[in-house]
Amino acid sequence: MDKSALMKTANEVRKGIVTAVYNAKSGHPGGSLSAADIYTYLYFEEMNIDPKDPQKADRDRFVLSKGHTAPGLYSVLANRGYFPVEDLKTLRHTGSYLQGHPDMKHIPGVDMSSGSLGQGISAAVGMAASAKIFNEDFRVYALLGDGEIQEGQVWEAAMLAGHRKLDNLVVIVDNNNLQIDGPVSEVNSPYPIDKKFEAFNFHVINIDGNDFDQIDAAFKEARTVKGQPTAIVAKTLKGKGVSFMENQVGWHGSAPNDEQYATAMADLEKVGEAL
Repeated sequence: MDKSALMKTANEVRKGIVTAVYNAKSGHPGGSLSAADIYTYLYFEEMNIDPKDPQKADRDRFVLSKGHTAPGLYSVLANRGYFPVEDLKTLRHTGSYLQGHPDMKHIPGVDMSSGSLGQGISAAVGMAASAKIFNEDFRVYALLGDGEIQEGQVWEAAMLAGHRKLDNLVVIVDNNNLQIDGPVSEVNSPYPIDKKFEAFNFHVINIDGNDFDQIDAAFKEARTVKGQPTAIVAKTLKGKGVSFMENQVGWHGSAPNDEQYATAMADLEKVGEAL
């Protein structure tokens, strides 16, 4: 898929995020929107997956460690053909399979149930270690929040990944600098993120996580790395694509009302037309 098609797809993913959260009247739009370009690249370009066979043995695995941004994962899965885009409107509704956090038992394409922050990366490290033990060649990708990496378990997992030389593991940090209580730099600064991962024997790549050229180059570089896991520290804009949500901490976990939903969709329609 070329860059223009990726940008158009990411815009559709963003529409799905806003629609899902609006219909749920709750959820986490900010960090879903900031990571939409990364989700799109992973599912439409990078990963060896098949929506018609979600459980195929040699598929690449993805773990959403920051599980509260499930609307982003669900939207990309729907747009990739795992389930109908229309179902995004049932997010968080009683009886819907699209729960507030990813559920591997009920949602096609979800490889790990997640939501308790810090735990997802541990599962991803386990999957990557398993592939090494059994000589399987699938790759494992884990998306973390920059607030999430304040969790100690993240660094226990990173220590093991570096020690085991898991070069089939790629950790992506969605560095939008905002968590539920404010800027991560003020709540409990994880900076410098790159140096911390380097200290745990990771190959580190710093990028603009909303720029497809940089995203593409980073994942291609990660495939060339041997004997080390890779960490991609992706600087992003929280709420990206929706004017009034961009870089606003209040949109970490709030749903738009009718008027705000109309404005958000108009913003994204405009972006789509420009593409």
